[in-house]
Amino acid sequence: MARKGGFPGGVMPGNMNNLMKQAQRMQRQMEEGQKELETKEFTATAGGGAVEVTVNGKKELVSMKLSEEIVDPEDIETLQDSIVAAINEAMHNADEASAALMGKMTGGFSL
Repeated sequence: MARKGGFPGGVMPGNMNNLMKQAQRMQRQMEEGQKELETKEFTATAGGGAVEVTVNGKKELVSMKLSEEIVDPEDIETLQDSIVAAINEAMHNADEASAALMGKMTGGFSL
């Protein structure tokens, strides 16, 4: 049975143009948001504040501060564990900011 009227794929030409414009606008917004995110810094501490690290939105380690009390030659494992914990927390903070940006841009839809 032949269809009368209509457009291929059921999408009207004007709507396709609007969809393309919306997609391009969303892409620009996402690029701008990503650039902004890359300039942000995320700081976390571990070992009761004895280790403080900062990463940027590109997930690059920017800085690390160690207090004197965490540097114990007899207990290097505590220092190592605290550094790893602080870096992981800072990276997690950066991931959360990225996910929040994506959620904001996509209106909650998963891409």
